[in-house]
Amino acid sequence: MSTNSTLRFSSRELRDLLVAWMALGLAFAIFFAGGGQRALANVLGGGVAGPFLVSLLTAGVGFLLHELAHKVVAVRFGQIAEFRADYGMLFLAIMSAMVGFIFAAPGAVYHRGRLTDRQHGLIALAGPVTNLLLAAVFVPVFVGGVTLGSSFLSLLGSRGVLINLFLAAFNMLPFGSLDGKTVFGWSKLAFLAVFVTSVLLTAGAFLSGLGF
Repeated sequence: MSTNSTLRFSSRELRDLLVAWMALGLAFAIFFAGGGQRALANVLGGGVAGPFLVSLLTAGVGFLLHELAHKVVAVRFGQIAEFRADYGMLFLAIMSAMVGFIFAAPGAVYHRGRLTDRQHGLIALAGPVTNLLLAAVFVPVFVGGVTLGSSFLSLLGSRGVLINLFLAAFNMLPFGSLDGKTVFGWSKLAFLAVFVTSVLLTAGAFLSGLGF
C-alpha cells in the first residue's frame, strides 16, 4: 500500500460526478412520484423543487459517497483512480423511472495498477458498505422528522434509508461489472454477509412502505 497516494479530482471527473448526481436525482424523483404521467401530474401539482431536492440528498449523496468510497480505497492501495459517468446508462435510469422501476448503473471508478484479489475485493466492497452505513445515518433523520412532526425530514430520512439499502443490494448482485461479482470472486463469506444483509434490509424497508 502506498502511503504517498493523495486524493485528486480532474475537471472531467468532477463534471461526470455532477452530471451523474443530477441525473440520478431526477430519475429517483420520477420513480418516487409514480413514473410517467403520474409523475408529471404530481410534479405539476406539488412543484419540482421539493422532490428533486430530496432525491439529490438521498439517491445523489448515496451515489456520490458510494463512488468516492471506491476511489478512496483504490488510492489507498496506490492506484490511479477516476470516476467516469456512463451517459447511456444515466439515460436508461431516467427512462426506466418513467415506466415505474429503476435501473441505476451511472458509471464506475476505473483504476490501474497491480492489485491482489483481496485489494480488488475491498475496493469493490467499499461502495455497498458505505451505502449501508448511510442508511443507518438516515434512520435518526427519519425518527427526528416523525418526532418533530416535520414531513420534509421524515421523508428525507425514509427515502435516505430506502435508497441506500437499495443501492447496496443492487450493487452486491454477483453479475457483470457490479461490485458483488468482484467481492464474490475474492471472498464468498464477505459476499454473503453483505449481500444477504442488504437484501433482507431492503426487502424489509419496501414491505414496511418506508419512503412512500
